[in-house]
Amino acid sequence: MRNIRVVTIVVQVLILAVWVASVAFGAERERVFCGKNHHIAIEDLDMSPDPLNRGERVQNWRIRVRVDGSGECDTLFEIREKGSDAVVARGARHVLRPGVNEITLPGGQGYRMSRHEHCFQVLADIENTRKHVDSKETFCARERDSGKRFSMRERGDRPMPH
Repeated sequence: MRNIRVVTIVVQVLILAVWVASVAFGAERERVFCGKNHHIAIEDLDMSPDPLNRGERVQNWRIRVRVDGSGECDTLFEIREKGSDAVVARGARHVLRPGVNEITLPGGQGYRMSRHEHCFQVLADIENTRKHVDSKETFCARERDSGKRFSMRERGDRPMPH
């Protein structure tokens, strides 16, 4: 009797494991790469720390991205300095939902700011092609405090954890 009970429990656990795996696999397959059915726009780009001391690296970047479209989509984000090939941040694949999404990317290890002004653009993997993402404004870090620090702060920005 005890052996039958153990076998029954083992079979139930196996059935449950197969069901959970099939649900998880099915949900993963339903997600699509961001593309023509999703309009993506950058609402804000911030860095941490801000202000940033000259010679230090940005620890994290925060992207606020609006997605208009049907359902979730997956994409990969990258931040580059405008006018150069310098990649300042690159992240893992993210699931975007319709509405405003907040993405945090770690800062690139070797990137440092040195000029009076550094402007940035966000790229995303759209239909398996890296493309510049639309934004209504330009995102720039400018020298402050007699060139000792850089800041991207603007009115309405929330503090970002380091």
